[in-house]
Amino acid sequence: MDRTEVISSVAGDLYATEKAVDAAITASTTLVQSMIGARTLLKVSPVAGSEAQAKAIEAIAALSSAREAIVACHAELQRAHRRQGYGIYAAGPLDKPDDWETPMGGTKKNELQRVA
Repeated sequence: MDRTEVISSVAGDLYATEKAVDAAITASTTLVQSMIGARTLLKVSPVAGSEAQAKAIEAIAALSSAREAIVACHAELQRAHRRQGYGIYAAGPLDKPDDWETPMGGTKKNELQRVA
């Protein structure tokens, strides 16, 4: 494997991991919604299943932490990639910000934006 193939392989795994974590968050939130809907349809007390629902919400919080960690991993890999002088490779989603501090369509962190 040449350098480009190795870097592309890592990038592919990174994007797959980010996508998997997002999918897990989506599935978990759907589960909580389903639990609440089922309880309502069955006319069951909110107390019933509250511990299970709390555990599902706890899992969502853990997945959120995992998402933050994988995004931080992505940023670190990007910095390492640039420090090594590998240049820019077109891998992963095409419409992503150039700067990790600037969210897509947003402003830099800690920068106030005038609202009309």
